[in-house]
Amino acid sequence: MPGVEPKKMALWRIQQILFERTDADHPLKQEEIANILEREYGIELERKAIGRHIADLKDAGIDIMQCREGSYIASRDFEDSELRLLIDAVLQSKYISQNHSKDLIDKLSKLSNKHFKSHINHVHSVGDWSKTENKDVFYNIEIIDEAITNGKRIKYTYNLYGVDGKLHERKEHTISPYQLILHNQRYYLMGLNHRWGDMSHHRLDKITNIEILDDIATPLRSLDGYKNGIDYKKISSTMPYLYTDEPEKVTFVADEFVVDQIVDWFGESVYMKNIGDKKVQVEVKVSPIAMEYWALQFSKFVEVKSPEHLRNKIKDALENAVSKYN
Repeated sequence: MPGVEPKKMALWRIQQILFERTDADHPLKQEEIANILEREYGIELERKAIGRHIADLKDAGIDIMQCREGSYIASRDFEDSELRLLIDAVLQSKYISQNHSKDLIDKLSKLSNKHFKSHINHVHSVGDWSKTENKDVFYNIEIIDEAITNGKRIKYTYNLYGVDGKLHERKEHTISPYQLILHNQRYYLMGLNHRWGDMSHHRLDKITNIEILDDIATPLRSLDGYKNGIDYKKISSTMPYLYTDEPEKVTFVADEFVVDQIVDWFGESVYMKNIGDKKVQVEVKVSPIAMEYWALQFSKFVEVKSPEHLRNKIKDALENAVSKYN
């Protein structure tokens, strides 16, 4: 028998019961609510009192619908489809550890009712996804956010993966942090690297031993190319791999069926025209280093025409690759 709660708790418990157990497919009658109140909380209420409490909740703005089968919550802050979208994003996020992913999914699931989790059977597969082993990611976010807010530099160790698949300490960096960027399913810190004197994009899941320094961060708008702040469109379309070399105009020819991939990588405003034979000519302004890697990735379907130095670099890379298979 549960401990007996005071009747003044009944209103809150009824709200809790409705949020946790009901939707349009699972309404509860007043008798059922009364049974739950008595069984789980030791609160005894008559049907009429429960009806009055439900009316009070509706007057308070809670969207409760009533039908022949009972009462239920008709709308919530998040629709189930929106929660599924957020849960899928957590599952696919490589920067969130396996354990933290499970915790987040549990919290998101609680924003709906108990019937919701039975419809997301794929949640158990969180262990099958590629996940970081760095448990400090969310701590890193908090520290970086504090440093950006207060205009301070940060110091941290940037690690790289070894042949054992584990992170290994490499170099310590001092950074003036400017922004956290979600790019290609990874979180990156964008900041001025005081070791190299240029803009760096470091993956959050490779950062450890982070701390805020007393040194004042270099103002972003004082840097060349950042007078007007961060150009997010440029980041998404001209730096697909987050290299920071100066973008150049690149012309390439591609098979028509990779147009969808071109738009995904370079944005909807990319210039394209049909040139016949099921091919398109494309012009983009992009990091040459990033373009080299992208062109190699799509080498079966793409030919870079200009600039000449980039075309020659790709040619050399392809010849080197072929030699490895001879």
